[in-house]
Amino acid sequence: MPTWDPNQYLKFTDHRLRPALDLLAQIPLADPRSVYDLGCGPGNITRLLAERWPNARVVGIDSSADMLAKARMEAASVAFEQADIAHWSPPAPADLLFTNATLHWLDDHAALLPRLAAQLAPGGVLAIQMPDNRTSPSHLLMDDAAATGPWHTKLARLRPVYGAMQSPDAYYRMLAPVTRQLDIWETTYLHVLEGDNPVVEWTKGTALRPYLDALDDPERGAFLAVYATRIAAAYPKQPDGRTLLPFRRIFIVART
Repeated sequence: MPTWDPNQYLKFTDHRLRPALDLLAQIPLADPRSVYDLGCGPGNITRLLAERWPNARVVGIDSSADMLAKARMEAASVAFEQADIAHWSPPAPADLLFTNATLHWLDDHAALLPRLAAQLAPGGVLAIQMPDNRTSPSHLLMDDAAATGPWHTKLARLRPVYGAMQSPDAYYRMLAPVTRQLDIWETTYLHVLEGDNPVVEWTKGTALRPYLDALDDPERGAFLAVYATRIAAAYPKQPDGRTLLPFRRIFIVART
C-alpha cells in the first residue's frame, strides 16, 4: 500500500465525498448495531456513518497511521483501529461493512469480496464503492510517463493501481452465490475542478502515490513534471477556466 497524505487527499473533499453519500443513501438498514468503515482514511465519512446510526458501534479501520491520526481528530467519539483489511475480521458478525474507495488497492477480489460477505450477520450489508478509471488519461498517462525516463526500471515493478478491478458482471458472479440481495451499478461523475492543472493535484492524493513513493528527488520531481505536462494536454481548461475530470465508479450493495 502507498503512503498517504491526509491533507493532499482532502483537497477535493466535496468531490470525493459525493460517491460515499450516494452509496450511503442506498443502504437498507434502519438500526444496525455494528458498523465498520473499512479503509476509513481521514474519518470524514466514518463520522457521517456515526451520525446516521447513533445507536450503532461504529469502528473505522485503516492501515495508515497518518490517516488514523487525522480520523481521530475528525470523529473523536468513534473507535479507530489500525489493520490491513485484506486480513482483518470483525470480532463478531457485522451488520454493515462499508468500504469507500479502498478495495481497488487490494488483490484477488474473487476471494476478498466473498470473505467480507461471510463476515456479515444475517440481514447484514456489504456496501462498496470503487473508482474504476483504468482507461482514463489521468491513469494511462501515469504509465506513459513512467516508461519514458530514467526512472522506468523502478516504476515498472509497481502493482497496477487497478490491477484487481473486475467488470460489474464479474462482481455479480462473485457475490450472487453468497448473498440474498445484490445491487450493482456504475456512475460516471463529471468533476468540475478549479486551479492550475488540478487533475495532477487530484491524482497526487490517490493513484499517483505509489509512483511518487518509489522515487526520490530529483527523479520524483522530474517524473512529476513529465506527467503534469501530459495531463495538462489531456485535460485542458474550459473557456471559464475550470477543468473537467470524468470519473467512473462501481457501486455494490450486497445483503445476506
